[in-house]
Amino acid sequence: MEPPTVPARSPVQARRRRGVGPFSLRQVAGALGAVVVAAVVLTIATAPLGSTTPGLPNPAASAYLLRSPIPGLRVGDLAPELTGTLGDGSAFVLTDLEGDPIRLADLRGRAVWVNFWASWCPPCQAETPILREIDERYRDRGLTLIAVQVQQTVEDGLAYAGRYGLEYVIGADVSAAAFRTYRVYALPTQFFIDPDGVIRAVVNGPLDLAGASRLVESILPAGARPPSPSP
Repeated sequence: MEPPTVPARSPVQARRRRGVGPFSLRQVAGALGAVVVAAVVLTIATAPLGSTTPGLPNPAASAYLLRSPIPGLRVGDLAPELTGTLGDGSAFVLTDLEGDPIRLADLRGRAVWVNFWASWCPPCQAETPILREIDERYRDRGLTLIAVQVQQTVEDGLAYAGRYGLEYVIGADVSAAAFRTYRVYALPTQFFIDPDGVIRAVVNGPLDLAGASRLVESILPAGARPPSPSP
């Protein structure tokens, strides 16, 4: 008895069967595509969205979400002190990188920009040149910029400030106690506080230079504000 005849494959069928081992070319291509997509996502998640080098543009970037949005402090509220409660129940007072306490009560009469950030946060990295320029431009006109570093060591903050020549105040919120007091859920989050200690604007996300300038000028002490345009 003759063995059954196997139908000959067409050239198209033969091409479809080519691949790597038991896998077709389509399967191999799909796997490679998944690897490329994963690599791109990882790069976006870990690389700065822009440069912290002076003079380079700041691209549009969204906030780095740390938890689900929650009701936060509102415009018109008196800004609370940068304090909180630690896990053991003890009181926390925010200090700068030198260990000196930061108290908003000591800054009455000045405009205050409180910026919650972290050096590993891509949009915060992209915003660094903006903060530095605003600090240099408005420090002598009545602005105090407080960058509250969340859940990072003092050494991390000193290294970052030294690397990028930052002279504004950096607060060491290692335990995230002040972060919780201010009900922050994303980085960066910005609070613009007038000379009377009242919150005049809240921004969840990074700012460009023009936006930051407008907000700062709106809270400067009266004598330091630019003149209103003539009607």
